[in-house]
Amino acid sequence: MERSQAARAADALTATTFIALLRGVNVGAANRLSSEALRQAFAAAGATDVQTLLQSGNVVFVAPAGRGAAIAAAARAIIASDWRIDAPIVWRDAAAWQRLVGDNPFLAAGVDPDRLHVACLSASPDPARAARLDRRRSPPDAFEIVGADVYLSLPNGVARSKLTNAWFDAELGVVSTLRNWRTVTRLAAMIDTRR
Repeated sequence: MERSQAARAADALTATTFIALLRGVNVGAANRLSSEALRQAFAAAGATDVQTLLQSGNVVFVAPAGRGAAIAAAARAIIASDWRIDAPIVWRDAAAWQRLVGDNPFLAAGVDPDRLHVACLSASPDPARAARLDRRRSPPDAFEIVGADVYLSLPNGVARSKLTNAWFDAELGVVSTLRNWRTVTRLAAMIDTRR
C-alpha cells in the first residue's frame, strides 16, 4: 500500500543522516561488492542521498528518523539475495557518529591518530562481559569501551593485534566492525557537508 502524501512529507521533515558499516566486504578475494552495487542496495532499501567511502563497506545515507535499523536490515537482505554476500551491518545516526569522534579517549591523551581504530558494535555490551575482557591480551595494544564503541590504540598496527572482530564478538556477544581513525573522520566530514 502506498504511503500517503502527508506521511511522506512528515518523513522528509524528520530526515536523518546515517552511517552504515558493512563487515567483511572487499577484504581479500572474497566478498567483492562494488560501491555502485552498495549504493543500489541501500537505495532499493529505501535510503536516499546514498554515498560510499572507499571500497570497504562504508555508506552514508539519509532516511526518516528511526528507520536506520530497518534500512540496514533491508540492505543486508538485498545484498545477500542479489550478490550472495551475507555481511553484518552496524549503523549509527549522525549524532552518534559525531559523539564517537568527540569521545575518543586515546585522541584526548595525545596518541598518534594513525595508530587509532574504532570497533563499532551492534549494541552496547553487557557490562559484566565488558569487565571480563583481558586488557593484557595484545600488548602494547589498548582499548576502551564507551557505549557501543570500542576505541583502540594499536601501536604495531591492526594486522599484528589480537584485538580482532572475532575476539570482541565472542567475548561481548555482539557484532563488531573495525575502522581506522582516518576513515572515521572522513565519514564525519561527509556528515558535516550535509548540514
